[in-house]
Amino acid sequence: MADADAPISAVASRAGVGISALYRRYPSKEDLLRQLCADGLHLYLEEAEAALTDVSDPWDSFAAFLRRIVAADVHSLTVRLAGTFTPTEEMFADSVRSGELNEQLVARTKASGELRADVRMEDLPLVLEMVAAIRPGVFGDDERTAELRQRYLSVCLDGLRSGGQPLSGAPPTAAELARRWVRRGIPG
Repeated sequence: MADADAPISAVASRAGVGISALYRRYPSKEDLLRQLCADGLHLYLEEAEAALTDVSDPWDSFAAFLRRIVAADVHSLTVRLAGTFTPTEEMFADSVRSGELNEQLVARTKASGELRADVRMEDLPLVLEMVAAIRPGVFGDDERTAELRQRYLSVCLDGLRSGGQPLSGAPPTAAELARRWVRRGIPG
């Protein structure tokens, strides 16, 4: 489900099920959106934990982790749905955990000397979002989209590697990243 504004009938059709089957499993469209994002977050946590237990070269492990996240298409879904539902306390806890894992991955890769000193863990979500935003004009060509995303992730990885010019501007703050998850239309 790439569009949070899609009618539930379109979601059911895309999933190959009837509307009633969808509503039996998810009482509301918001519940469905919340579950999709929670699933994406759980996958992210699994991949980050796997990257941290990988004893191979820290840069290779870091790059492979980002490639798996891009291949799983976690960010193109979750970020598009951000702010369309009210997250649960478990989702907030998982989000905190993902930040902790990102911090560990960044610290370990920096310690190896391969990751730029001025990269912060808050840079990772935006790099992944940039790559997830790649959507060629031809709908239905998921293979080409995946290929282009991996290509431009390679460009980003080269920019994250040590040895380049200092990054301009300040990295995003945790508060800036968190604001996306505030339900749209609700003052906060």
